[in-house]
Amino acid sequence: MTVRLSRIQLALFFILLCPVNIIGLWWAVGSPLVMDPNSICRKAKRLAGKQAELCQTQPEIVSEVAKGARLGVRECQYQFRYRRWNCTSHNKYFGKILQQDIRETAFVYAITAAGVTHAVTQACSMGDLLQCGCEATRNRAPPRPPSSSSSGDGVKWEWGGCGDDVEFGYEKSKQFMDAKRRRGKSDIRTLIDLHNNEAGRLAVKLYMRTECKCHGLSGSCTLRTCWKKMPHFREVGDRLLERFNGASKVMGGNDGKTLIPVGQNIKPPDKQDLIYSDESPDFCLANRKTGSLGTRGRMCNSTAMDISGCDLLCCERGYREETVVFEENCLCRFHWCCVVQCKKCLVRKELSLCH
Repeated sequence: MTVRLSRIQLALFFILLCPVNIIGLWWAVGSPLVMDPNSICRKAKRLAGKQAELCQTQPEIVSEVAKGARLGVRECQYQFRYRRWNCTSHNKYFGKILQQDIRETAFVYAITAAGVTHAVTQACSMGDLLQCGCEATRNRAPPRPPSSSSSGDGVKWEWGGCGDDVEFGYEKSKQFMDAKRRRGKSDIRTLIDLHNNEAGRLAVKLYMRTECKCHGLSGSCTLRTCWKKMPHFREVGDRLLERFNGASKVMGGNDGKTLIPVGQNIKPPDKQDLIYSDESPDFCLANRKTGSLGTRGRMCNSTAMDISGCDLLCCERGYREETVVFEENCLCRFHWCCVVQCKKCLVRKELSLCH
């Protein structure tokens, strides 16, 4: 997924898309510098104060931030794989999308902020960062027994194991992703971006699950040790996609500090909702100005009636059938010990491709 840009392209891309927030982060993540957080920090001269502080004092966290951004973009590509805009990582088009204030941009901001939260928290639990570790549970109330438990009599409950310190990941995501932007004409856009960042982080933080392990002789459960774990990131993506589908259109209030839902009898969006201010293009045809690659040549499902169906994905332009022959492993057998040997089989597949 690495996007290789020339030095001139990198410079132009960065200048056009400052001040840095998720766009600047994408510039760093999408370049070959991603594996070297020190290089990211050296090249990103316009990083805001909090970001620059992280670069100078905690470069290993910047590395996890970059991993989290990649995690978010990969999840975006999975969730949007059947949509007209499929979260393409093409640098010229992706940058154009992020300059707009549409629903797709709201999802990118949210899923990337969630990815950073998830990656940093995971690194803490794995012992990859010196600044954090397992969640502190000293002052936490004891866990409640699950509702399916037949009897809680005689069973002791306590926190233990290595719970995920989501508060640390949340704070580092906020520190890097919410670097303040210039006030003035961008006030409304800033409020929207910060709101969607927070919605992404909350999709991780508010859905921590409790995992427990029983201890005792002969399978008995005289003691149950429990800890908090983050939701799987696919669950986070699914949850944010639901918010995308129900995203609220907003406009700025007269005070320049509030956002008002557009339309009558519409409730104000809560902190977990995604918001936007401009309507999305239809993404049917290629258009560099809007960041649309179009859907020509995209695979579609000729029998489906949903967004993956050829009628919707191909924008009613029609589609063609094409036969593709490819090679894959088949007739695999396990040989003791410990080798799996497979034959190569030619597989013929019928594809539907948009005109």
